[in-house]
Amino acid sequence: MPATRLMPTDEAADLIELTREICRKELAPHVDDAERKREFPASTFRTLGQAGLLSLPYPEEFGGADQPYEVYLQVVEEIASVWMSVAVGVSVHSLTAYPVAEFGSRAQQEALLPGMLSGEQLGAYCLSEPLAGSDIASMATRATRATGSAAGWTLKGTKAWISHAGHADYYLTFARTADTGAKGLSTFIVPGHAPGLTFAEPERKMGLHCDPVAQVTFDGVAVEADRIVGDEGQGMHIALSALDSGRLGIAAAATGLAQGALDHAVAYAKERQQFGRSISSFQGVAFMLADMEAAVTSARATYLHAARLKDAGRPFGKEAAVAKLVATDAAMKVTTDAVQVLGGAGYTEDFPLERYLREAKVTQIFEGTNQIQRLVISRAVLGS
Repeated sequence: MPATRLMPTDEAADLIELTREICRKELAPHVDDAERKREFPASTFRTLGQAGLLSLPYPEEFGGADQPYEVYLQVVEEIASVWMSVAVGVSVHSLTAYPVAEFGSRAQQEALLPGMLSGEQLGAYCLSEPLAGSDIASMATRATRATGSAAGWTLKGTKAWISHAGHADYYLTFARTADTGAKGLSTFIVPGHAPGLTFAEPERKMGLHCDPVAQVTFDGVAVEADRIVGDEGQGMHIALSALDSGRLGIAAAATGLAQGALDHAVAYAKERQQFGRSISSFQGVAFMLADMEAAVTSARATYLHAARLKDAGRPFGKEAAVAKLVATDAAMKVTTDAVQVLGGAGYTEDFPLERYLREAKVTQIFEGTNQIQRLVISRAVLGS
């Protein structure tokens, strides 16, 4: 059954209904075949963009919808309940627009945000490297002043685990501009067609097959002066600020994945007959479904609390880490139990539960591992 939602406005409620309709008509009929074929869902992103669902939390003057973050996240959750790869892609794309919206100059916002928010362009977020994952300060990709220019930059280095690699129209990229550790990083917008930008073969992942992830190499990529976002050396602050929002995107997506798994398990339990009655009538199954519902509802409440703090302009970093931890652990537990409810059928590709289980695992890893979330939370609690 659909999640019970209390939306802040009638417009927000209409957005949820629109999202459900698009999921039902445009996403659900294609997801299983597309995931098997590992197809990049470019047309799906265009559809979402044309419906205004890629621009929800951004200013209306630049093509956004001026919606609270709590509304945007619930849209992501609805999408994830049907197609997790697309929901993750929406979260990643929103993450790439965030630095321009929050730290970009007025000229950059006017020039870049309309394309980013319209669905005409898709972004990639280039932060991690082969030897710099959680340890952002050890980043090696370097941006140097271009020869003969007092303003332009040249980027050299390799990024790893980049969603939309080879498909993105632009790459929000963090690179070292000074040898001063965390204070030496800066942020750039690199066009997807830039000479010297190349892509490795996609990683052979256990899930999210429609979300291609690959290494991105910058081999002397020239970047114009107006493509540096924020101040030189501000990259670490921008990255960490964006990740707080990104963690909420993943928390919402994980919650949607768990909701989708629960819905399939409930439907199967009502239909599957054993000993002359549906298996849902057996307490062992019914209590398992109850625990799954409690986990999903708790995850949703946790990310919405963090989102409402963000919307109120209050600090939410700790709460974002809590939401990411709680929601992704819940997704792993709920999808595992959903497979169990279906028994042998759940272990086959005839039902989507085995895919949901494979997709859930990575949510505990990306946007900061859950061990990193515990580090963030413990430091906040202890004041260290």
